Amino acid sequence: MVRDVGLAEDLAQDALVIALERWQEMGIPDKPGAWLMTTAKRRAIDHLRRNKLRDRKYEELGWEIDRQHEPDWDEALDDPVGDDLLRLIFTTCHPVLSAEARVALTLRLLGGLTTEEIASAFLVPEPTVAQRIVRAKRTLAAARVPFELPPKNELAARLSSVLEVIYLMFNEGYAASSGGSWIRPLLCDEALRLGRILAEIAPDEPEVHGLVALMEIQSSRFRARVSPSGEPILLMDQNRSLWDHLLIRRGLAAITRAERLGKAFGPYLIQASIAACHARACAASETDWVRISALYDALSQVAPSPVVELNRAVALSMAFGPEVGLEVADSLMQEPSLKNYHLLPSVRGDFLMKLDRKQEASIEFKRAATLARNEKERELLLRRASDCTVE
Repeated sequence: MVRDVGLAEDLAQDALVIALERWQEMGIPDKPGAWLMTTAKRRAIDHLRRNKLRDRKYEELGWEIDRQHEPDWDEALDDPVGDDLLRLIFTTCHPVLSAEARVALTLRLLGGLTTEEIASAFLVPEPTVAQRIVRAKRTLAAARVPFELPPKNELAARLSSVLEVIYLMFNEGYAASSGGSWIRPLLCDEALRLGRILAEIAPDEPEVHGLVALMEIQSSRFRARVSPSGEPILLMDQNRSLWDHLLIRRGLAAITRAERLGKAFGPYLIQASIAACHARACAASETDWVRISALYDALSQVAPSPVVELNRAVALSMAFGPEVGLEVADSLMQEPSLKNYHLLPSVRGDFLMKLDRKQEASIEFKRAATLARNEKERELLLRRASDCTVE
């Protein structure tokens, strides 16, 4: 309505602050969403009046306020998305922005991630992400981009950015980059919900099914990923009887749907296939690490990145020995994007410990702990450093 994403964000935040103040006294209204929308619209009218914009603009907004808050069935029938949040994600992933800017802006506005968490996901400095978001807002405002769902024939052009947003939302929930909890299940649940809807909208896109499969299988491990006190439990140490086998079956079925489309595997489907290898192993010792190594080789071809290479090093170490994995990890030591990435020294520490180079392993685990921003993960790394020094 105000044609400015930054101003819209400010108005929405104002409405939330007002709600925090008033709802304590008046109680939560019957339609809290409608209450917030009306309050934000009124703030918009005040803003327009203060800036002496034409009467027509705020009369239109005033008319919007007086409308009954009933579903617009005609719009719903024509809406190919059918979900408010997913519709907004498609809207903010506008092609006028670069791919990086689209994803950063959408994660900040709609994905529930902080600028720090987005920077962690991209392995770039926080100021870089902050600048991307600011520039993206300015670009949208300058281009007077309408904040509305694009036509059906334009949805496909935005699909890759939408998938990346959902993927990064899920990753932050699966292994929180900061805070006092290792996992954020609600964030994962929301990402999975969006993925399932997207699979219904785009049934012929294998990467959509691949992402859904990945999230289904990863979500199956939640009960086994943390101890009753919230301590992290690594994959190889998890009690697999606690894994949710319904989610595993759903994930495997999504992989089958993707494979039946007969198209080349993309990065999400390859990652789902890796997760499936773990899901099919009844015990950690039964994991097919040779196949996982081959899948990481394929992933490094279609989506090369230092993080993929580090994960490939882990797979190689499990398949062919820690010295092989250490050689690959050592080759990443000068990679600028991994300079402050805590998992690089953590992985090297694991390899060194298996090679009985415990003093070196302890140093690596301590370095990883200094870089980790998640409290639970930091405690785990310090315990592993301590274990290296215990005779």
